[in-house]
Amino acid sequence: MCGFIGLIAPEGRHVITEIYDGLISIQHRGQDAAGAVTYSGRFNVKKGNGLVRDVFEEKHMKRLQGRLGIGHVRYPTVGDGSADDAQPFLVTSPFGIALAHNGNLTNFADLKTELTKRDHRLVDSNCDAEAMLQVFAHSLAQVTMERDLSDDAVFQAVGDVFERCLGAYSTVMMIANYGLVAFRDPKGIKPIIFGERQEGFEKSYCVSSESVVLDLLDYHRTSNLLAGEAVIFKMDGTVARRQIRHDPHHPCLFEWVYFARPDSFLDKVSVYQTRMLLGERLAEVWRKTGLKADVIIPVPESARDAAIAMARCLGIKYREGLVKNRYIGRTFIMPDNHKRRASIRHKLNAIQEEFEGKDVLLVDDSIVRGNTSRQIVRMARNAGSRKVYFASYSPPLRNPCVYGIDMSTRNEFVAKGRSEAEIAREIGADAVIYQSLPDLEASVRANNPELKQFCNACFSGRYPTKEVTPELLRRIENERELVHQGH
Repeated sequence: MCGFIGLIAPEGRHVITEIYDGLISIQHRGQDAAGAVTYSGRFNVKKGNGLVRDVFEEKHMKRLQGRLGIGHVRYPTVGDGSADDAQPFLVTSPFGIALAHNGNLTNFADLKTELTKRDHRLVDSNCDAEAMLQVFAHSLAQVTMERDLSDDAVFQAVGDVFERCLGAYSTVMMIANYGLVAFRDPKGIKPIIFGERQEGFEKSYCVSSESVVLDLLDYHRTSNLLAGEAVIFKMDGTVARRQIRHDPHHPCLFEWVYFARPDSFLDKVSVYQTRMLLGERLAEVWRKTGLKADVIIPVPESARDAAIAMARCLGIKYREGLVKNRYIGRTFIMPDNHKRRASIRHKLNAIQEEFEGKDVLLVDDSIVRGNTSRQIVRMARNAGSRKVYFASYSPPLRNPCVYGIDMSTRNEFVAKGRSEAEIAREIGADAVIYQSLPDLEASVRANNPELKQFCNACFSGRYPTKEVTPELLRRIENERELVHQGH
């Protein structure tokens, strides 16, 4: 999971300020690195490790001129996390192309070798976005050997990316002197949306990972790309769209559960409304247990909406019993388990009056490795709770994600091979309840009945792309375990 923005503005206007503001609004999607590339007759680049506010200084903003640009915030699932892996990436031939993406290529290792041996193109980083860029650049060079650069040539090169780059991704690119290009993987797993803004007699266009960017930058007439679709925003102001592949659409469910901001819409579905519905459905699960609680307390911040809805349905008091330090990042997307554990205690603190002498129902978006849940339950007990119950408004996570979420080994999941009672003992709770997968899907679909299928692999073990085999999963697990061991 990463976040990106792409902008093309009328002649004479520079886009870097909006790129910066847009990246700030999706900082939650990646805290490891940030970068931007603009074009003003030449590429202007700034990227590095750290938060957006730390990477970009005033001197960089002055240098990053141009009416065309893309930006990125990184959450690493591939590579060693060095600054060399920060996006966007660029090549000067053919034409000059820069690219940023959100997702993960499941065949990155094979593709890197193939690019070197067959296409004679070097992937000089450990980031799969660079491999995708090289695939696109190689194809576009081949297509335009005997004809000029055109929309058809770009769409053909995107089609080659779809054939060679397996996995899940949404991507934004810019081609020097031509325009902005965006596309979504053939299964539509990763989100992408664009909008337009009238500026006098001309228009500017913005494309991003989440709709909140478009809202904050005042872009309207928004549209989500379909699975396998590409769009070109050209320097002359014209727009071309084409659905290159027509595979069934499978948007990632975990976007609505955790990743996206509550004020975003993904595939025309409100994240906020979905989480409220999830809280209402989880209330019914709680009722069936026969257990009683004096107070419902959310684990801030993604669980707040569901907890409010759950408390309202059950007639139980809702309280903000956990205070979050806003200067600590999201622990789920921290690059290693040690950093996650070390930061959890610094991230949250309990308000003793809300716990002391009470039976407490804690509500969170999910239970992944159990580190956060275990420490929060311990906090609740130390604050004087009589009973501590734990509710997850998503189903049990039991299967690795190979599409860009840092859940790559089965051994990391506290729910793997355990019943709810065993999970409760593992995290120290008196009981644990989960949302069902049908209820999660129904809550998302309630706002857009056109969504028939989802990527629910982390819950169900059913992967929508055919290259994900037991052999691939074993290989990825072995690679992750080597990383964890420091090799």
